[in-house]
Amino acid sequence: MFDWDEENLRHIARHGVTSNEAEEALMNNPTDGIEEDHDGEIRFNQIGVTEEQRCLVVITTWRGDKLRVVTAFPAPPALKRIYFGRN
Repeated sequence: MFDWDEENLRHIARHGVTSNEAEEALMNNPTDGIEEDHDGEIRFNQIGVTEEQRCLVVITTWRGDKLRVVTAFPAPPALKRIYFGRN
């Protein structure tokens, strides 16, 4: 289901996020944010939490039948308030 390679794994690692955390955040009832067109590719912004309640922003795109995590990073305080206020 997810599309991982060295490029996106390395990118999220720079933000202190693992692939397992990004997947958990996407599987645990995330809040949908805006959709953006990035050079003809639609990207989806979501806020979700890991099993350890770490709140992350995860940006994804579909590549064929796989969901590719473009980036993931800890949610800033304002986005955490939005997420936890909703849940």
